[in-house]
Amino acid sequence: MLESFFVRALIAGTGVAAVAGPLGCFIVWRRLAYFGDTLSHAALLGVALALLMEINITLSVFTVATLVALALMALQRRASLSADALLGLLAHSSLAIGLVCLAFMTWVRMDLMGLLFGDILAVSKTDIAIIYAGGAAVLVVLALIWKPLFAATVSPELARAEGMNPARADLLFMLLLAGTIAIAMKIVGVLLITALMLIPAAAARRFAATPERMAVMAAAAGILAVVAGLFASLEWDTPSGPSIVVAAMALFLLSLAPIPATQRN
Repeated sequence: MLESFFVRALIAGTGVAAVAGPLGCFIVWRRLAYFGDTLSHAALLGVALALLMEINITLSVFTVATLVALALMALQRRASLSADALLGLLAHSSLAIGLVCLAFMTWVRMDLMGLLFGDILAVSKTDIAIIYAGGAAVLVVLALIWKPLFAATVSPELARAEGMNPARADLLFMLLLAGTIAIAMKIVGVLLITALMLIPAAAARRFAATPERMAVMAAAAGILAVVAGLFASLEWDTPSGPSIVVAAMALFLLSLAPIPATQRN
């Protein structure tokens, strides 16, 4: 019989994986892995500000991640630096500022390892409610903007020619990423969130004939990684968040195995 905290961890991880997989497909298609890392690193700054101002942590992380995304868009228009240099600047500076702020708040006791690498075994029923409510909202919005977002991914010029608004779709996609990072932070931590979005999508890419099928398969791969990682953590007493990512990586390596050719009669 499984303990109640382990069952809650399975339920919470399944909810996060179901949302992270489809979003991760766009990260793979658009080559935005570093952008996802930037937003996830900004989550720690959001936590520090939430503790400082005594506000909801999830809301603070979402707000900070959104502001960082908007700052990137503004800097890309004005700064002479390349996009990857700006991403590195924002990622490392926001992470460092968050760590410095936490260090100054000596009156706050915070599990830094839990923030960085997650503590899925400590999720509560309230956390699960936030994950599923926020995740459902993310998936609904993603379904509504799927067509213009995918068209903008293939060709922004073609999307505009067909009367779509790729800029608005891009902005909504960044908001969805920020929201997913906010609700997933407690599961795998700020340093591993992007991995949960990226690796299952990369594992599903080889087997998906259509973009929609890849999104479904990425969600399924993420859920399988969560279940396998949690049971591995239970069996070998390893950190739960990193164990989930290792399980996802194992799935990706399995996806690279050669597929035997079918025999013809």
